Amino acid sequence: MPLHESGAAHPQDKAEGVYWLQDLPSPSARPEVPLQKVDVAIVGSGYTGLNAALVTARAGRSTLVLDANDVGWGCSTRNGGQISTSIKPDFEKLSARYGPERARGIRQEGINALNWIDDFLRTERINCGFVRCGRYHAAHTPRHYEGLVRLAEKLNKTEGADAYAVPRDEQHRELGSRVYFGGVVYPHHASLDPARYHRGLLEKAIEAGVHVTGNCRVDTVEKNPNGFLLQTSKGVVQTRDVVVATGGYSGPLCKWLQRRIIPIGSYIIATDPLPASLLDELLPTNRIVNDTCKVVYYYRTSPDRTRILFGGRVSAKETDPSVSGPKLHADMCRIFPQLASYGFSNSWTGTVGYTFDELPHIGVHDGVHYSMGYCGTGVSLASYLGMRVGQKILGKAAGKTALDGLPFPTRPLYRGNPWFLPAAVTWYRWIDKIQYRQASRMK
Repeated sequence: MPLHESGAAHPQDKAEGVYWLQDLPSPSARPEVPLQKVDVAIVGSGYTGLNAALVTARAGRSTLVLDANDVGWGCSTRNGGQISTSIKPDFEKLSARYGPERARGIRQEGINALNWIDDFLRTERINCGFVRCGRYHAAHTPRHYEGLVRLAEKLNKTEGADAYAVPRDEQHRELGSRVYFGGVVYPHHASLDPARYHRGLLEKAIEAGVHVTGNCRVDTVEKNPNGFLLQTSKGVVQTRDVVVATGGYSGPLCKWLQRRIIPIGSYIIATDPLPASLLDELLPTNRIVNDTCKVVYYYRTSPDRTRILFGGRVSAKETDPSVSGPKLHADMCRIFPQLASYGFSNSWTGTVGYTFDELPHIGVHDGVHYSMGYCGTGVSLASYLGMRVGQKILGKAAGKTALDGLPFPTRPLYRGNPWFLPAAVTWYRWIDKIQYRQASRMK
């Protein structure tokens, strides 16, 4: 999830607010002023933008990456570091929309993204704690457990998921909590340190000759006979190709994209250091975890296995980390009462780029390349699709994806302000509470 440490629109960074940034080494020096003329200009310095830049620069294209804030300020240094196969709609839903063949291709792209980032990190020797730890998907009602088991059986047959069910009376093997009613393990899913991954990726891009300039806002993108002219806060840039890779932070620079991306706040805390014996009790297998609530919670241990990082949405409206932190702590202690006597050291928040069809989108609009809308599962998807954008700019056939050409829906009257979100979150949280209360009476 893309996260920053304040609910303000563009807060100033304070490293102590974001757990991942506390001990992050300083990056290589970067130019303060952008180049005036390049082959490729990329707006957004996260996983999408840097992976696209790495491909084009290594192919000999002069490449510029710009960001309105410091480099990597958004999602790529502040998310939960969890990696799954990422495509949210299941095969049946996608088949109803696009037919079975296209549906299989779209689902496969999520698997491709997970496998690609595994290979990429190993090949590039980026040390960011990547591990195939597996994911535990916990059911908050018996009915949800039955649904998870049926889904796992389908995915094992159609996608080679190798998933297996863990009934409630055996759940202690995976989770030191009695709140859930069992779950399913997906053994191929993974975790990493998102900020160290971004830092390693940034260094690779700089080594490849990418010109990276932070704190350089792009105000307009205009077509001209030579490609595009970018008006920035630090001067004018002429470029042949443009990529917009701004995700949940997409604003009025491209209003067509702004109407298709729903910015949704998400929140994370990091606990104080915990005893090893307690971590062994609560998360004995070191897996990443999420649950079946409509307003989902997600959590894991820190890479050094000293803390728990716990995330989710805690209010109908966007709020501040000083408010969200105690609420997340209370939710965490409901799941793990053993943590009631321990506090939290870090609380931060940010913006997820969601889409109306729950799918990521990659394509070209009015000559501008884009990839975004990862719906909270962007570590592998943003990286993989950013790479594919780079290949598309180079005209390579390998850049083709099953997501190409999909309709990118919006809604009437939507202009980028999700006015409907507070009501939707309130409704979903109410459903979650009612379902859990009903299920608890059956214990």
